[in-house]
Amino acid sequence: MKHSTFVAILLFLASAVGALTAAWLYIRRREKELDEYEQLLFSEDFDEEPASADEPAPAPEAEPAEPLTEDAAE
Repeated sequence: MKHSTFVAILLFLASAVGALTAAWLYIRRREKELDEYEQLLFSEDFDEEPASADEPAPAPEAEPAEPLTEDAAE
């Protein structure tokens, strides 16, 4: 095996190890961020579920209508 071939194979392996290490570090960092978001999402501080956009907002209760009297009709 030529010396240049051995160096090329060694550099290829080193770059592959570097790429795998960078991917592992990236995935580990993203997992930590996702864990933080999940903790915020499912924490007890935010137990109440907000109303979804599909559900209409509850209508305020209307006051009962008063019967018309002669004074109000005039």
